[in-house]
Amino acid sequence: MRKYRWILSNPDDEALIERLCAELNDLPSVLAHLLVQRGVRSFDEAQFFFRAKFEDLHDPMLMNGMHDAVARIRQAIDEHEHVFVYGDYDVDGTTSTALLTGFLQSLGASVNFFVPNRFEHGYGLSRQGIDVCAEAGAKLIVALDCGVTAIDEADYAKALGIDLIICDHHTPHDQLPDAVAVLDPKRNDCTYPFTELCGCGVTFKLVQALLSALGRDALDAVPYLDLVALATAADIVSVTGENRILLREGILRLRTNPRVGIRCLAEETRTRLSDCSVTSIVFGLGPRINAAGRLGDAGRAVSLLMTTDKVEAVARSRQLERLNRERRVLDQKTLDEAVQMAERLLLSSDRHTIVLYQPDWHMGVIGIVASRLVDRFYRPTVMLTTANGNAKGSARSINGINVFEAIHSCEDILTEYGGHDYAAGLSLPIENIEAFSLRFEESVASQVSPTFPDPVLEVDAQLHFNSIDERFWAVLKQFAPFGPDNAQPLFLTSNLNVSGEPKTVGRDNSHLKFAVRENGRPGVDREVIGFRMSDYLDLLIESKTTGSPIELIYSLEENTWNGRTSIQLRAKDLRLSSPEEPLSPGE
Repeated sequence: MRKYRWILSNPDDEALIERLCAELNDLPSVLAHLLVQRGVRSFDEAQFFFRAKFEDLHDPMLMNGMHDAVARIRQAIDEHEHVFVYGDYDVDGTTSTALLTGFLQSLGASVNFFVPNRFEHGYGLSRQGIDVCAEAGAKLIVALDCGVTAIDEADYAKALGIDLIICDHHTPHDQLPDAVAVLDPKRNDCTYPFTELCGCGVTFKLVQALLSALGRDALDAVPYLDLVALATAADIVSVTGENRILLREGILRLRTNPRVGIRCLAEETRTRLSDCSVTSIVFGLGPRINAAGRLGDAGRAVSLLMTTDKVEAVARSRQLERLNRERRVLDQKTLDEAVQMAERLLLSSDRHTIVLYQPDWHMGVIGIVASRLVDRFYRPTVMLTTANGNAKGSARSINGINVFEAIHSCEDILTEYGGHDYAAGLSLPIENIEAFSLRFEESVASQVSPTFPDPVLEVDAQLHFNSIDERFWAVLKQFAPFGPDNAQPLFLTSNLNVSGEPKTVGRDNSHLKFAVRENGRPGVDREVIGFRMSDYLDLLIESKTTGSPIELIYSLEENTWNGRTSIQLRAKDLRLSSPEEPLSPGE
């Protein structure tokens, strides 16, 4: 049972909350508080938060390099040059590849796509991958979701007489590659108003710019929003600004008119697209699309996303589902080994980080396992294996620790690296692993807070159950889509009596199901589900037996069962009510 530190968000300007409540037709104060937490301070800002549309997206021509990229692609089309779309093998990369390849095909371009095999070509833009494109006659390569740090590779392509356009969203180094255009809103010299697009988002902006240059209607880009939604959700980027618009409009597209490949994949995975959400993507569709690249050829995922033939889509969806089952078996085997190694490491020394190396680990699953180690041990984690004679691996982080910066501080002993705050990839000589482990530990230690490594649950607001009426729920649903920087609100309710009989449920009895009633207040019992919280069963039984009230942190969600839809509480943590464990104030 993990011990969380509970933190209540900082109190807001009460006058501002009262003004928002009045301007928004007597909005409940708890919801006004949530808006202020998200930077909304006026009626107009609230209207944009809730009602921003496709037409509110920024002009793509504001992105540095966009004019050059559009001109070069138009030249390639006009002169019938062979173009290669060069993607990455994760969801962001494969959706980007399907988006641009399909769009260029619709313009009549001579275009093929190439997605590297992580075992043969390594990560990102590589000489081996460029050679494949060159041998097929490429005159222009458009690299998507990769390339912004590929200085030597860009020079190599230029030496072969191949022009290069880079569309990326990762953090660039001080020097940019020598390319026709480098589209990356994280460039220091880029004036684009929003910096947090995923790779597919940057690709979508390129498509918007091409449509504008061709005098086409901007709405012609709408059919590609389902792909942008998949990438934005799966790549765990900030759900604010433009990403919020793209994700919301893309989810609407997934619900109402998805491409045939996504529809067949959803049917294969029993994902209901009619009420598709970020959760559906992250835990349903995303892992299947990722499985293609993790266990071999990510081109299979691109083909699924591009096909218009239902027979092909069904076959490819079944193939991805089989690969995902294989991936799960590998995940579990690797996780079991990694947990044992991590426990030995943490017992032997007081560390802020976990760095593990095993030469036989499968390159395709170590990123997933690193994320699970972070969940279990709440420490930035690096998992390394052997590939092409080097140690290669994935890093994952926790709130407040920038793993990219920590890895960047070790750049002199690395072969290559790239990523962002919470996730990164790296390669280094095997003999440098020990030195890297020490340096990485030192860098993270310099970033930690005094309470490290206690995981934190940040409570957005305290809430009484009788406040959860029809209007409250209707407005709260409009805070979605949720994700980083717009997390699903967490509420705290204290002085709760456990009603009914708490029980464990699920195939392995790892989930917890119970009901609670707020003591001393009118209202009905509220059903609660706690995923992976079976360890709390004894505490609930104690509460019910002794009459000791509990306090609960939870989110609100709809649950449909036997045709009946109701609001249920999704537990995040709970404890017996105690005046000795007050909430910490916001930090």
